[in-house]
Amino acid sequence: MAEAVHDKFVIERRFKQSPARVFAAFSTEEGKARWFSGPNDAWEMVDRHFDFRTGGTEHLEGKWHSGRVTRFDCSYHDIVPDSRIVYAYRMKIDGKPISVNLCSIEMLPDGDGTRLLHTEHGIYLDGYADEGSRFHGISLQYDKLGETLPD
Repeated sequence: MAEAVHDKFVIERRFKQSPARVFAAFSTEEGKARWFSGPNDAWEMVDRHFDFRTGGTEHLEGKWHSGRVTRFDCSYHDIVPDSRIVYAYRMKIDGKPISVNLCSIEMLPDGDGTRLLHTEHGIYLDGYADEGSRFHGISLQYDKLGETLPD
């Protein structure tokens, strides 16, 4: 068994929509389904569960065209409407755990819009070499969020 590898990163985004609208994209099943998924041209959803509340859970499982299956299992630990979400999640590839992560998402007023700060602490397991792919993937998801937020 290889040692665990620890990582921390921060992603910052600005959106023209209010914190309440950005929060709705995380807190409603319809809002989150618009942007939180694999790339539509390379990935197909297998299973999704959404229970957004403190103590609630979420999972998303999808199959890539290559045959690889990825799974996101999340537990929500702190939610302040229109302001903050704190959650922990575990990722699996083909049933094997690859990481456990702790995240905070802060939605701060920025003029008429929102400044979003995503801070993530990751522990990559048993030799999984992330090499920045988590940062890259979440950045792409936030790009998609920006494209799908209603005015």
